[in-house]
Amino acid sequence: MTGLAAPPQRTVQAKPPRGGRPTAEAAARLADVIVDVATEAFLRDGYAATSIEAVAKQARVGKRTLYARFPDKEALFRTVLERLMARWLATPDIWPDPAPDQIEPALVHLAERMLAVALEPEALALHRLLIAEAGRFPHIPVMLLSSGAGAGVSLIAALLAREVAAGHLSPIDPAFAAEQFMTIVISGPRRRALGLGPPFAQAELSRWVRQAVALFLDGCRHGQITT
Repeated sequence: MTGLAAPPQRTVQAKPPRGGRPTAEAAARLADVIVDVATEAFLRDGYAATSIEAVAKQARVGKRTLYARFPDKEALFRTVLERLMARWLATPDIWPDPAPDQIEPALVHLAERMLAVALEPEALALHRLLIAEAGRFPHIPVMLLSSGAGAGVSLIAALLAREVAAGHLSPIDPAFAAEQFMTIVISGPRRRALGLGPPFAQAELSRWVRQAVALFLDGCRHGQITT
């Protein structure tokens, strides 16, 4: 993994009371410190280049302490992914409820929120990591769905199904169309943010959102995307 600035290192340590076992609160803080350090390492260096020894040293814990909470590197990596996905895919205000009555402003709002989350530096680093490790960890797509992406598709599909039922859109497969909407909105700006083209300025992003929503709805009004 290259091109990522090293994030600031945490110095907070969760030490057990002298002469006794750590409290539940201290144990939880220690686990958080380990995951924080591992997150920085995995995002910066990737899975293969990150060692348990390095994580333990940076977190200032013994390997035995780390292994007591995470049996191996894969378990630690999975915990890191689950927490990152929950943070970036299940952001509370990205999926508003209830949505606006009109489909176009509803989709514009959703598109703006999706891009705001997807283009955060840590979210981009997560995307790089998922692509790099998808072959090694086939459970990643399931984790994505359970962490929030599935909820996003379901919400958009429900909005589209409502419009189909009202006769405002052609008969389409709402779930399929919802996935296409997310791809249309996110893929271009994220590709550029990853270095595959000049990144969009804010005004360009706003224009992208409006044009993407208009193009998508035009296709839904005149297309026949059915199962």
